[in-house]
Amino acid sequence: MFDELRPHLIELRKRLAISVGSLIVMFFVMFFFHEPLLNWMVDPLNTALIEVGKKSVHAADGMITTSQVGGAFFVALKVAFFAAIVGSLPIILSQIWLFIAPGLYANEKKMLIPFIVGGTVMFVVGVMFAYYVVTPFGFDFLITFGSFKFTPLINIEDYVGFFTKIMFGFGLAFELPVFAYFLALLGLVDDRQMTAFFKYAIVIIFIVAALLTPPDVLTQLLMAGPLIILYGISILIVKMVNPAPPLEDEDEEEEEEKTTEKISEQ
Repeated sequence: MFDELRPHLIELRKRLAISVGSLIVMFFVMFFFHEPLLNWMVDPLNTALIEVGKKSVHAADGMITTSQVGGAFFVALKVAFFAAIVGSLPIILSQIWLFIAPGLYANEKKMLIPFIVGGTVMFVVGVMFAYYVVTPFGFDFLITFGSFKFTPLINIEDYVGFFTKIMFGFGLAFELPVFAYFLALLGLVDDRQMTAFFKYAIVIIFIVAALLTPPDVLTQLLMAGPLIILYGISILIVKMVNPAPPLEDEDEEEEEEKTTEKISEQ
């Protein structure tokens, strides 16, 4: 058994090594640009602090702080790592595809470029949606709440971790149509199965939204809403790629199977 798995393990190690290597190279590249990247990350927070400052006297003194001696350095590392993952995503997706490619048919192997492009584009779309739609509403609500009593002093280390969690959450969430397309292409799911699973998917979506977003209802709804829409789009995509056979055909196939079983038993 180990001899059968050994070639797959060697191939997996190779793909992981290339992915990690690309991530390390991209990390050093992004570390050089960590300052503009950090400014980009902090801009929604600064905007929220300015808006809150207009509404409250106390909030006018709000500022971004650090509580560690090497806080700025560790923040730079986090920023570079986040950017490195996004920057190396095409290579990582290509390695995932190349790992599973040997088990695919020739026509399925041709979907390498669409998989990489689609996966990367949808991840970036999710990040942009989180940045331009979710964070302005979420930060404004969270910082405004109680600002008439307290001065907001935002710890930059906590904020960067908080920010990247939201960005990754939405980036991964927006991959749903891409993965649904390729699962349908491989014949693993059809539109009837996804439709039947829809009520369970809603529950899972709200649980995921609660785990990946701040503890406020507004931000959770801003994630759950698009995810439900994306699930509906995924059903349409799967229906075009791998539509479920008519129920009559399934009944005929079941009857044929039963007849075949009876004949074989006799």
